[in-house]
Amino acid sequence: LISTLLLPSPYFSTAELCALSEYRIYPGNGKLFIRRDGKPLFFGTCKAYSLTMQRKKPAKLVWTQAWRRLNKKGATDVTVQKNRRRTNKVARAVVGISLEDIRKRATQKSEVRSAQRDAALKEVKARKTANKGKSGGKKAAAGGGQVNKVPKNVKRAQKGGTQR
Repeated sequence: LISTLLLPSPYFSTAELCALSEYRIYPGNGKLFIRRDGKPLFFGTCKAYSLTMQRKKPAKLVWTQAWRRLNKKGATDVTVQKNRRRTNKVARAVVGISLEDIRKRATQKSEVRSAQRDAALKEVKARKTANKGKSGGKKAAAGGGQVNKVPKNVKRAQKGGTQR
């Protein structure tokens, strides 16, 4: 217990920061000002207090830390850019096709794919022509004759309303 009392301890508990200059204020120095909204402001010097009461902006006063931060003064250490990790693409199966089939198609040569596409197009065309052959006779019989076309610029009687 006695040894702990003999250990050296710092004579100040906490150093506050000046509200204007952001310099450290040690205990026994400076001034404490409580604003109307209840926020305590610590000032290291009467100069800082006076300038704050005059509503001077710290960023416009060259000797304040705010000005130095704004004008990039005193930053001697150069920050190294972070190494950003590239996102890896993950292959996933789609609703109509499995992952193995997707990989097979990716490894296929373009000639094989174009041949498959041509074959599919020929099949679709053949189906269409077959359907036309079947339904062609039905349409001609149902139509019966030509429909009289009415020119668009002729006015017709409108439905509803009164005639004038």
